[in-house]
Amino acid sequence: MRILLIHTGGTIGMVRTDSGFAPRQGIVEGAIQALMKTGDITADVTIQTLDPLIDSALATPTDWIRVANCIFEARDDHDAFVVTHGTDTLAYTAGALCLALPGLRKPVIVTGAMLPLTVDRTDGHRNLCDAFRAAEAGAPGIWVQFAGRLLHGARVRKSHSSSMDAFEAAPCSDEPLRAAPEPGIAALASHKVGVFSITPDPCTELLEFAAETCDGIILRCYGSGTAPDTSGLRAALGKARAREVPVIAVSQCSEGGIKLGTYAAGQVLRDNDVIDGRDMTPEMACVKMHFGLSQSREYMPRRAFIGDSQCGELTIKTVG
Repeated sequence: MRILLIHTGGTIGMVRTDSGFAPRQGIVEGAIQALMKTGDITADVTIQTLDPLIDSALATPTDWIRVANCIFEARDDHDAFVVTHGTDTLAYTAGALCLALPGLRKPVIVTGAMLPLTVDRTDGHRNLCDAFRAAEAGAPGIWVQFAGRLLHGARVRKSHSSSMDAFEAAPCSDEPLRAAPEPGIAALASHKVGVFSITPDPCTELLEFAAETCDGIILRCYGSGTAPDTSGLRAALGKARAREVPVIAVSQCSEGGIKLGTYAAGQVLRDNDVIDGRDMTPEMACVKMHFGLSQSREYMPRRAFIGDSQCGELTIKTVG
């Protein structure tokens, strides 16, 4: 089996420096060669290393497309793909690959490590071996392999800052890929996307500024989708609606999602055409906003793309 390993950077390939851990070329590449010699990896592996390597805390949508292009350009020469990535924004990149590679019915396994391959007790070797086994198993779509679990790429989130078992994903029966008649690469342009968390007595001036300057807004709401119905919030959301700025609401809770309309306290959101994010993760909502803004210049097609499930990121139905 022919597998392309795309090493993007991240903790797995870092070394200790005077200013802390930093990416270095050759670490992951050396580990792969060693695992092939011991028989822990049996596939025919080609390694492609991004230059420069990315510290995932510095990753941008441009980097998402860099990785997607590597996969798309090599799709005919390889049976599967493994992507090594930093854990801070791994969930964003996994979600982005789900949207960026419509019609690619091959396994893409994203993995990384909480401790570098260069230190004792690293989890990097296990995650690499598991990722290659998952790639060879052949389930199409974008998956995250971490700490012995294979997770849905459009529903994954980093849930712990230091545990080796750092990722979670809500179950989903839909494949983590975007349906299309043949493989393609999605458009992704640069956009200003703002994130605002609802709090008691929120500073709605910040949200109003976002409504005046951003191209899209992620609204992190209470529980099932509630927010304080204040004149400030109504004014800010009204400005976003007037400017045709898509706003999507997601829950601050890590499980359960939202259903706009469940409580009267969420009526302010429905009155201002806020998109019901249901059980989408905040990471995926951010990624999807960038792609949705890139799909069309028109407001309604953008709303439709963001509000409809594209690759299993939404499972809960809307209310009413």
